[in-house]
Amino acid sequence: MYTGLQHLHSYIAYLVLLGLIISFLAALAGLFGNRTFSDKDRKLSLLGLIPVHLQWVIGVILYFVSPRGLPNFSGEAMGDSVARLYMLEHPLTMIIAVVLITIGYSRAKRMLGKNAGFKSIAIFYGIGLALILLRIPWISWPGN
Repeated sequence: MYTGLQHLHSYIAYLVLLGLIISFLAALAGLFGNRTFSDKDRKLSLLGLIPVHLQWVIGVILYFVSPRGLPNFSGEAMGDSVARLYMLEHPLTMIIAVVLITIGYSRAKRMLGKNAGFKSIAIFYGIGLALILLRIPWISWPGN
């Protein structure tokens, strides 16, 4: 079960990145195109939100069953950069990214009919995407 969850978590990361990039670029296009944020745009921003939340749920499960997650949490592991990445840096940064993306979507859906909805998606999804890219454990990325 652990190996299957680990592979699922690794491959859903591609959907997360694709969905966030599409949502972010669509928000930038709407923002700089001076369009109004419509229900269609709100639904398009779900391409970033839904995979992020799915990935977070799988990640939380993995954190508790993985030998690299919570079971590895100790002062000794803090001295090892790879162990610290898996038990602290990656999960904490991803939680912050998920919260920011969720805030961006929640703010934008209340701004239907205004250009500011695009601004909310662009800012919060952009920061969330940057955080995700910073703390993906590239050493174990599929294909490496």
